[in-house]
Amino acid sequence: MTVETLEDDAAGVVAGSEYERQRVPEGALRGPSSFWGMYAGEHTAGTEFMIGPLFVAWGASAASLIFGLLLGNLLAVLTWRYLTAVIACDERLTLYYKMERIAGRKLVAFYNLANGLLFCFLAGAMITVSATAVGPFFPPGTIEMPTFQSTMPTGIAWILACIAIGTAMTLVALKGYGVVAQVGHYSAPWMFLVFVACALVTLGKLGTTDVWALLTPPPGTEQKISFLGIVFFSWFCNAAMHLGMADLSVLRFAKKPSAGWASASGMFLGHYVAWICAALLLVYWVRAHGVDPTKGVDPGTMVNDSVGWAGLLCVIIAGWTTANPTIYRAGLAFQGMIPGLSRTAATLLAGAICIAAGIFPAFAMKLLDFVGLYGTVLAPIGAIIIVDHFFADSLGIARDPAARSGSAFNPVVLIAWLLPVAVAMYGYWQHNLFASYLPLPCAIACGLLYALLSRAGGGQAVARS
Repeated sequence: MTVETLEDDAAGVVAGSEYERQRVPEGALRGPSSFWGMYAGEHTAGTEFMIGPLFVAWGASAASLIFGLLLGNLLAVLTWRYLTAVIACDERLTLYYKMERIAGRKLVAFYNLANGLLFCFLAGAMITVSATAVGPFFPPGTIEMPTFQSTMPTGIAWILACIAIGTAMTLVALKGYGVVAQVGHYSAPWMFLVFVACALVTLGKLGTTDVWALLTPPPGTEQKISFLGIVFFSWFCNAAMHLGMADLSVLRFAKKPSAGWASASGMFLGHYVAWICAALLLVYWVRAHGVDPTKGVDPGTMVNDSVGWAGLLCVIIAGWTTANPTIYRAGLAFQGMIPGLSRTAATLLAGAICIAAGIFPAFAMKLLDFVGLYGTVLAPIGAIIIVDHFFADSLGIARDPAARSGSAFNPVVLIAWLLPVAVAMYGYWQHNLFASYLPLPCAIACGLLYALLSRAGGGQAVARS
């Protein structure tokens, strides 16, 4: 079952005013097998074709890629299993309703704005990647493809390609996920095989199976990302989902917390294997064609050269199946933020922002930074939930303080959330800190601040609607 299927069920539940603001009942729970396909499909995305080559462009060593990715993805799986899944199965509430009970309805609306915009930018990166697969279908030079250093649109043809792809994604999101869920479910194994095929063809062209030697940068290559950087990137590129607790909304349907192990299908197939396979594509172009790795080659061109039209379809569909639920989630976030806004209007708004973001290659080409900043903003919210769930009783602070006090706005949550994020952003912009190093200390600081401020104020929200 894909994430879209689960969200279809959840969407139907919301329409019937069931489970959205209450615990999921026993009869609606699912076993672990329902989640393995979901995570494999969700994390085998078009952006994987960008992330692998970007590691090469940043001069990552072979040891960093092979062992750093192994460790980082393992830590991500453990976070899903022992934090997200445990809280999800104990609480059985959506992230949004759980946060409303802690922070209050008005503050959750502010969170929805941040969440919705970040979802739009992420979907925009997927539109960019999918658009690179359109170029090879036209005569050479028709659509100028962006490089890793591109931040602005490359021309009218590029803009039109992004608009066409983004519009199609938005129209599908408007209709719901009946068809998209099935496409994602059946495409995930095929897309994974395309990644593997790309690697095998590349190894054949290079005439060697020594992956370690191929992934070792040439002498003198500037290393912009270390072993630790690879570990933290692979751990926190999905920080919003696990540490940030966004997957409470999905894992609340699991019978047992052991369903959290299903995230391994996404991390080790969609990330570990797919990223290394995609990295080999750029290695080939650097070694065989003398391409400057810092400028790179767009995913569409590399995949087309490797496996032809099947690869181009994979790039498009991988972006489509992941961007569609992302646009849908962004629409729901905007709908929750603006009372009276219909789902159609909210989805159109989200789609328009996604298309605008996709036209600018910066979000995709700076993906290693963007996902770290994405996690930095949203992961601290998860830390507040962790404190509320595991430590509130022992610390002597109220659980679900906004719900207990009837508050619509808990200033303790706002201060605990924004203060560490502001410090982290200062470190990123002024001191060039690697973005993926920031979610963990930011979340820890947020959790500590929330605990201290709640204890000082008796754990009760004070602002009322």
